[in-house]
Parts: sequence; C-alpha cells; structure tokens
Amino acid sequence: MQTFSLDTQQHTAFINIDRQVQRIVAESGVDQGVCHVFIPHTTAGITINENADPDVVSDLIRTLDALVPWRADYDHAEGNTAAHLKASMLGFSQTVLIQGGRLVLGTWQSLYFCEFDGPRTRKVLVEVIRAV
Repeated sequence: MQTFSLDTQQHTAFINIDRQVQRIVAESGVDQGVCHVFIPHTTAGITINENADPDVVSDLIRTLDALVPWRADYDHAEGNTAAHLKASMLGFSQTVLIQGGRLVLGTWQSLYFCEFDGPRTRKVLVEVIRAV
C-alpha cells in the first residue's frame, strides 16, 4: 500500500488525483489488476466523474451545498456535520481496474478527492492488487 498527501486550499474542493494514483500503479509494476483508493477521513470523500468540463465539478459542489447546507439544525458540536454528510454520500473509496499498467477510466472520467472541511492536509491510501 502507498500513501500520498494533499494540502487542500479551499473549504470545498474536488481535486483530480489521476496523476498521483497512476504513478503508484506504474511504480507497482502491475499490468493487470485492480487499484483500490481509500480516503481515511470522515469529512472528505472520493468520486469518479467528468474531467473535461470544469462546470461539472462546480455543479456538483453547488448541488451538494443545496442538498446539505453548512448551517442547519445539526446536533454535532464541532459544527461540520454537513462535511460528514457529504463525505458519507459520496463514499470513502473507489476501485478502478488496471489494464496494461494503466488505470481503466472512461474517456471523460477522473478520480476526484473531495474536500468538504478544508483547508487541511489529507491522506490518500492506494492499494494495487495484481490479477491472478
């Protein structure tokens, strides 16, 4: 397993992590298999979505903010319940196939680290598993 860090700069951000994850896959030497990416944080998540039009990311952020407002009648004393809810909605892991030593993503797909309570320093864990 490999780990890399991200320093997020905004309260809410979707950060493309394709390059970092692909580097780990390449360094593993695995030609065929799976790559599992896990986010060990309760106020951040991971998703796969479009990489071609940045408006998709801004639409996702705006819609999540509308569905789960930062200020509401939450009980959690720390004040970041919205971040916990958004992270749970998106999830904390993604699995991507590996073929020919490359992540198998669609033409317009990318892996995004999703920050909901930044800025912070975050970790991303990546496990590359060879197909048998």
